Amino acid sequence: MPYVLLALGILFALAAANAHAPRRSAVLLAPSFFLGWLTIEMAPHVLVTWAAATALVAAFGGLDGWAGWTGLVLALAGMAGIAATIVASRRTVVTLRDSGAPLDLDPEDAPRYPLAHLVVPQLCLIPRKGVRVDRNIVYREEGRLRLKLDVFRPADDGELRPGLMQIHGGAWVIGDKREQGLPLLNHMALQGWVGFNVNYRLSPRATWPEHLIDLKHFVAWYKEHAEEYGADPNFLCVTGGSAGGHLTALVALSANEPAFQPGFEDVDTTVQGAVPFYGVYNLFEAGPWPVPMGATRIMEKMVVKKPFAENREVYAQASPVTYIGEDSPPFFVIHGSRDSLIPVAEARRFVEQLRDASGAPVIYAEMKGAQHAFDVFPSYRTARVIEAVERYLTGLHRQYRKGTGPAVPGEVTQSLEEPSVG
Repeated sequence: MPYVLLALGILFALAAANAHAPRRSAVLLAPSFFLGWLTIEMAPHVLVTWAAATALVAAFGGLDGWAGWTGLVLALAGMAGIAATIVASRRTVVTLRDSGAPLDLDPEDAPRYPLAHLVVPQLCLIPRKGVRVDRNIVYREEGRLRLKLDVFRPADDGELRPGLMQIHGGAWVIGDKREQGLPLLNHMALQGWVGFNVNYRLSPRATWPEHLIDLKHFVAWYKEHAEEYGADPNFLCVTGGSAGGHLTALVALSANEPAFQPGFEDVDTTVQGAVPFYGVYNLFEAGPWPVPMGATRIMEKMVVKKPFAENREVYAQASPVTYIGEDSPPFFVIHGSRDSLIPVAEARRFVEQLRDASGAPVIYAEMKGAQHAFDVFPSYRTARVIEAVERYLTGLHRQYRKGTGPAVPGEVTQSLEEPSVG
């Protein structure tokens, strides 16, 4: 048993070290991400499990000899490292960088609901009381192609409500509307929004830009059918994570680009705000990576299906940064500081470019200690970021109703920076 405890101690210490400093080499990238993702975003569960395992092995003779005591020290060090991630997540609110956003602290037209339900996994995956869900609505049908969405909306009828488009991630090759964005959509429906969780074609069957074209079809569909689901056809925001964050930024920035609207070029596909989570925004310049994202195998062989070296302009056209301009809509960019799949530097440079060019407010939230896809798990961190997103979007809608441009209430920064995140 002493050597079992030693093995556990080594495993726990390595897992904790990986949570604080994930590996980014080609060989270790995927296992480092998955291990860090689980240990960081499920830290309370991990900590309890590790403590129970350590105590059990110790009770059955694990402390007999130097190996057992060494294992105990390593196990305790690992648990301390995981405890530190819990402290970091509870201290994470939203770190603002130089620019405010049209958040709303106390919306007049929607009741406020507590966020405690967001930390209970089972409740995130089913509709909350007061939320109505319409599933598998076809928004695009051409031949054998049938693309579907789910609608999350308040159970009570009333005036037309703001709309929110949710785009799932999955490296453009996997994912589904049933798997992502559920905590946010449930919460936003409770706050008086109508959410649309949208599927789109996936690679390798789909070739870029078919993914984006599908999502543009949804925006066109929304303009025509929003009122049937109690939504305002003239107000739509968009959100999504990872590949969904990339597509979120593109939907917002490439409005009315004819190349992405074949056959419906005249439809207005503008949106009123965007909230991308941990997205990729530049496929043709290296930056945070040794080589540009477009030069990776998944992009060249499965998504774009063209060699990067001979088709750099194609990858530029698939990059949100290409479409940044003075008329870009308001953005709230969210990224985890310990993201090992898409380094946080990618979000920072995107925000900097947005702020240099855009006339609209740009807010950047860097979630301290968070891995990629941190919001998939219901947690305290997820609850806080969802609350911030709701304030941001509600502020946008409130100013839209007043007929004013996006502005920043003076009390927003103070609210979001309490407690201090250091």
